[in-house]
Amino acid sequence: MRKLFLKLSLKTIASLPLGVVQVLGGFLGGLAYVGSKQYRQLFKSQYGAVIHHYRLQSRLWTAITASGMLFSDSLWIWRNSKKALATTIVHNWKVVQDAMSEGKGMIILCPHLGGFEIIPRFLAGHFPATIMYRPSRQAWLNELVEAGRAYPNMHFVPTNLNGVRQMTRALSKGEAIAILPDQVPSGGDGIWADFFGRPAYTTTLPIRLANRHDTPAVMFTAKRRALGKGWIIDAKRLNSFSSDANSAAKELNTAIEDAILLAPEQFIWSYNRYKHPAGAELPPGN
Repeated sequence: MRKLFLKLSLKTIASLPLGVVQVLGGFLGGLAYVGSKQYRQLFKSQYGAVIHHYRLQSRLWTAITASGMLFSDSLWIWRNSKKALATTIVHNWKVVQDAMSEGKGMIILCPHLGGFEIIPRFLAGHFPATIMYRPSRQAWLNELVEAGRAYPNMHFVPTNLNGVRQMTRALSKGEAIAILPDQVPSGGDGIWADFFGRPAYTTTLPIRLANRHDTPAVMFTAKRRALGKGWIIDAKRLNSFSSDANSAAKELNTAIEDAILLAPEQFIWSYNRYKHPAGAELPPGN
């Protein structure tokens, strides 16, 4: 019953204009904030700490509603790829062309910001991309997400050893791979490094893959434009990572911070970036 309800909901969303879907997403974001104390405390503490540290103007309710839009954007993009691409503006495309022209492939890094799901769809129109994702523990939900994300020239692999092997093979063929760098990795697959001033367990996979053959790593963002107007994709090539793992992890987190600060209200502050995954060593200072 739940699976059928979600399928019907997705079809309904697909039939609505983007602006309407974003308004609905914003309403649900506000509802989640008001209705859940745990959600509210996590969201407010993470967003507030960054605003305070950088002395930015607080736009808490804008961030709250934007968190709901992040999910509604994703659903709409999955079901309306052509319409979504038609509303997308791309900056710094030459950065991507130059990276791919080196023949070593490219590591696509895109944090959970704005309409991030549009990024691989746009890039897939130019070259194949292998994308790492973490399957849901609920089979029915995972099935829906996989069906929604399916798109020509995009190949999804799970966050396990087999997935890493497939990504390595893609790079060896000069293809692109994509990793969500702001996602907390499993214990043993990361390292503690400061993220907005607090230790966060950080993936080392893109660093290892980039350093292996000096593969270009490019940070992408998809900033949401005005209501119903689509997104702006931006690309920035990162400097080569340090050979020291701790320094490299901090460099990666700094690059993610810079990307988020382009539109801080559009980041997924409801995600616990500072959690301690099972099997990971204690963070520094504990």
